[in-house]
Amino acid sequence: MLTQKIKVLIADDHIIFRRGLKMLLASIDGIELVGEAENGLDLLAVAARYTPDVYLVDISMPVMDGVMATKELCKRHPGAKVIALSVFGQESHIMEMLDAGAIGYLMKNADKADIEQAVESVFNNRSYFCTESNKQVKDLIDKFQSGSKAHLVVFSEREKDIITLICKGYISKEIASTLYLSQRTVEGHRTRVMQKMGVKSMAGLVTYACEKGLYGE
Repeated sequence: MLTQKIKVLIADDHIIFRRGLKMLLASIDGIELVGEAENGLDLLAVAARYTPDVYLVDISMPVMDGVMATKELCKRHPGAKVIALSVFGQESHIMEMLDAGAIGYLMKNADKADIEQAVESVFNNRSYFCTESNKQVKDLIDKFQSGSKAHLVVFSEREKDIITLICKGYISKEIASTLYLSQRTVEGHRTRVMQKMGVKSMAGLVTYACEKGLYGE
């Protein structure tokens, strides 16, 4: 049983779809819709006003698409938990969303049970991929990160950069200087990386990175 409501923000340019998704989310115990956006820029503005736990982000949006919005969102809010929303035919874009920082995706025709499971999984730092995934998407995900796990762990490019520098012995201040980030942002990324890996120390992080091929030097 959830002890708190999961705060969700929806970003999609189709108002009819948003309305339907809002109604569905309202019927799920433990989930609360705190905001909505119709494009990527709108998403960033709304995210600044609220503190959503999970973001449901459409891949194709005007002004700023889901990929760019997710990259910027994860940069501004380290630890942001994004689920990509897609339709059939967007397989390559799904992988771009995962690279940008999303940790799961849903097809837009997903049912209530799938959406509920996706939101709860991502909220609890576990990746989630739609049960309706076609073979092409599944093959792409397998190529994206090898290894058979119940929950696929996905790292954004920024997180990979930070993992590499940590493995090289850089401290937060040095990483911040190298990547032109604030030290607080670096520490936020590091915390999220350790949560994804399921480790509690720098030694554990380095061991995990080496074992999974995230650092090869």
